[in-house]
Amino acid sequence: MRRIHTSLGAALALTFAMAHATAQTGYPDKAVKIVVPYPPGGAVDQVTRRIAQKLTEQTGQSFFVENKAGGTGTIGANQVARSPGDGYTLMANDTTYSILPQVFKKLPWDYANDLVPVAGFNFAPTTVVVAANSPFKTLGDLVAYAQANPGKLNYGTGGAGTMPHFATEALQDASGLKATHVPFKGAGEATLALLGGTIDFQIASTPGVMGQVRGGKVRLLAVSGEQRLKAVSDVPTFAQAGAPGYKVVNFTGLWAPKGTPEAVLNKLRQEITKAMGSADVQTFATDLGAVPSVLSGTAFADKLKADAQLWESVAVKVGIEKQ
Repeated sequence: MRRIHTSLGAALALTFAMAHATAQTGYPDKAVKIVVPYPPGGAVDQVTRRIAQKLTEQTGQSFFVENKAGGTGTIGANQVARSPGDGYTLMANDTTYSILPQVFKKLPWDYANDLVPVAGFNFAPTTVVVAANSPFKTLGDLVAYAQANPGKLNYGTGGAGTMPHFATEALQDASGLKATHVPFKGAGEATLALLGGTIDFQIASTPGVMGQVRGGKVRLLAVSGEQRLKAVSDVPTFAQAGAPGYKVVNFTGLWAPKGTPEAVLNKLRQEITKAMGSADVQTFATDLGAVPSVLSGTAFADKLKADAQLWESVAVKVGIEKQ
């Protein structure tokens, strides 16, 4: 997490270098649609709406969010992949995008070529969440109960093949925790199920649950990353909680259809870096328990490749079959 945080300074320097090259593009000169391939209320939706608002302020053109949920994000992704490569239709997603090749035998678009990584931002730890009235006070409590009572615990996610699903499977591999998966239509629904007592716990990225944390409705048992978060300094890291091998960090990012001009991509990266460097967005990110940094272009593509390798290893270890 510290290494990711230091990338913001380098990205800001890159912003100025790109400014001259993008000044003549005239982009954007009309509204820009950002497709979020999940229901409203989840972490990707929340972060994307805040960034869209900031990009609107900076450019004077509307950046607006359209939710196109379904198929573990593939319906919205396919819509964007088939859109013109002009910068006016983008996709927002998280590390779930790197998981898709492990979930589906065949995707309706060319995964390697049809969507171009623009930038990743708002890097957020993952966390184990239980209801405030849960008997589990620590991650150790949860693991011990699961081992002593096989088949008794269940966990919820926004659907099979999503980041929380794979992240929970990775945690089970790292800690010895065993629980039954209950998929919902979105991460927000999973949180509501947690509050209603339908599920015992969930793994979520911090932006998706910090509102419930502040409201005293849920409790966090551990967070990923190398150090505790300022927003929840009483919550231990996974290493401190007894699962040092668990290091999943989520993010929000943007993709553009293939053929989008490099000047437009650079303009987007410039504006995203500017947005993430602003004081109000940094406060927004910190309040959500995230690191307000940016990975652009090649660095973002490398991050996606590394994530894909991680999720492939998880799929192999736990025997997840492609649909």
